[in-house]
Amino acid sequence: MSTAPQLVVHRDKELMAQAAAARLITRIVDAQSSRGEASVVLTGGRNGNGLLAALAAAPARDAIDWSRLDLWWGDERFLPEGDPDRNVTQAREALLDAVPLDPKRVHAMPASDGPHGSDVETAAAAYAAELAAAAGPEDHGPVPAFDVLMLGVGPDTHVASLFPELPAVRETERTVVAVHGAPKPPPTRVTLTLPAIRAAREVWLLAAGEDKAEAAAIALSGAGEIQAPAAGAYGRTRTLWLLDAAAASQLPRTLYPPATA
Repeated sequence: MSTAPQLVVHRDKELMAQAAAARLITRIVDAQSSRGEASVVLTGGRNGNGLLAALAAAPARDAIDWSRLDLWWGDERFLPEGDPDRNVTQAREALLDAVPLDPKRVHAMPASDGPHGSDVETAAAAYAAELAAAAGPEDHGPVPAFDVLMLGVGPDTHVASLFPELPAVRETERTVVAVHGAPKPPPTRVTLTLPAIRAAREVWLLAAGEDKAEAAAIALSGAGEIQAPAAGAYGRTRTLWLLDAAAASQLPRTLYPPATA
């Protein structure tokens, strides 16, 4: 069942990153208080990395018990380990190397020089198996019920590596698939599918900058998920769009409160 999106619009991308980081700290601490642990799906790109950098700089970051946090990824560029274009490499630089995470709970997607070599299909299947192994009976499916799953929104409305009209966005059964021929480099990727994304308790979509304004307007106007994958990304209990004023500039003001920033 889809949840109606809630919108929060901040003055600029820096404020958006800081506010989103504060919101994420609160959400993780709440989950750890109630269940003893938390799970979060990270996103790459400038907004995802901006949030992680803001989290690294936040004094309240120490409220999180980092040893009881599972980190997953929504997608990854299928490149060698340590490649600067890999989302996990950028996340380590922005935040992960600075906090006391349990390495066994950092679930990076396979690299192209990893145990599966250049076989991206097998790499995707292996990540799906890792997700399934982490899912408990209470999760009612083959992936954990992530506390927060974050997604950057591309100018073409793509989320994770689900691009408009490509096969991955049409997937209804598998939780992780390989992507060939992505319209932005590198062409080969691994991505969660919409069914895996929708297993999350909360899905947060991040969009900042004028180049995201049209995508936000399309995705929030009732577009179909095959043409606008961001429209198909929603959480079980909450779907939150975190935008700056530039990304919200084409949205009707009736969609969000006038002073949410």
